[in-house]
Amino acid sequence: MEKRFWNEYQKEIADDHFFYERSCIRQTFFPGSEATFLNIMRNDLGKDIYDSSHQHTCSGIGYHSDVVPFETTMTIVARLFSLMTERGYKNYVPSCVTSFGVMTEFIEKWKEQPEILEKAREYLYKATGRTFELPENIVHPSDLIFKFRLELKEKMKYQLVNRFTGKPLRGVEHIGCHYAKIFPKHGIGNAEFPYVLAGMIEAWGGEVVDYPERRHCCGFGFRQYLVQENRGYSIANSKKKFESMEPFEPDFIVANCPGCAMFLDKWQYTIAEMEHKTYDKEGYGIPVLTYEELAGLLLGYDPWVMGMQLHQVQCERLLDKIGVAYNPDDKYRGASGKLLRAPEKPEVLKV
Repeated sequence: MEKRFWNEYQKEIADDHFFYERSCIRQTFFPGSEATFLNIMRNDLGKDIYDSSHQHTCSGIGYHSDVVPFETTMTIVARLFSLMTERGYKNYVPSCVTSFGVMTEFIEKWKEQPEILEKAREYLYKATGRTFELPENIVHPSDLIFKFRLELKEKMKYQLVNRFTGKPLRGVEHIGCHYAKIFPKHGIGNAEFPYVLAGMIEAWGGEVVDYPERRHCCGFGFRQYLVQENRGYSIANSKKKFESMEPFEPDFIVANCPGCAMFLDKWQYTIAEMEHKTYDKEGYGIPVLTYEELAGLLLGYDPWVMGMQLHQVQCERLLDKIGVAYNPDDKYRGASGKLLRAPEKPEVLKV
């Protein structure tokens, strides 16, 4: 009987009724991305997705940095699942890929060793009086945008096509390590052929850039950045990626991890200041987008409402290529309508 190997690289993704867990670092780095995702799910796709005001960090960064112990993180995860259980949801959607990795790890551990699951129930009940059930389906938000990518395409005002040349825009996709490398079977395409972001780019008219360091780590690595003396390792990882993708002249980078998006964006500024080097021909850098921002732009969302002015590498040149309508005078206008003070310009990186 013929074996269909590609089926092994798929994953089950629920159709509706999701409990959403926000990310601690996403709200710091790209605060508009989560609001954009919720708006896409609710208003563009008509899905039921619950955003609890009682949620909290998964402690993943502390856990992977050996600061927060296993038992504490396990209890924190259990409380987050109790919020899902309390609201009657069974499909769990953690915003951060580190949260996604942490949740997946504990679910796997609990299935393999039920006695540890009972310990988690005991710890949570003693600490909070709460109980929980395991999710029936746990997926990352990028999985959902991927799942509904063709439905979203029908609603999009723009495509990933250079309006000046008529050619597909060239995109670098970067997959967070905690999405597909820790538990490969839980990522679309597994660790070998991750397709969650490439599928979006291709569906929306773009061209995926393949380059030698495509699967190389962005450099975050927690200990590489949290310990100041180690940050040279972090920037060296990102620099290796930039040097590898530079000859292919990508128009943008899209990532599904908040840390990856932040470092691939901010390290471009840092390298420009340190070495007077940018990785595009004009000196503006390569714009780095979250997958929500990418989808939102094509749907016609205002880039400033999504918070894209918070990126270090500015996005106007990409917006112009796509043909996105935007008001440059609103870039630094606050929610009150008052213009905020514009940030200082970098010494080297053009804005």
